[in-house]
Amino acid sequence: MTDAGAGAQVDPWLLAKLVCPVTRTPLRWDGARGALVSDAAGLAYPVRDGVPVLLVREASPI
Repeated sequence: MTDAGAGAQVDPWLLAKLVCPVTRTPLRWDGARGALVSDAAGLAYPVRDGVPVLLVREASPI
């Protein structure tokens, strides 16, 4: 599996539906990281092959 990387996009419709599994707050797309970021939890969730990986063990601290 490969990461989406910089410049990749997440469908705006999907992004509007996703929430952080820890805080249940909305996520934002960070193109530089190629990840979905939860500012409330201080975590960045990877997107692999266009699929958000919303597992805390896969997230990295921001």
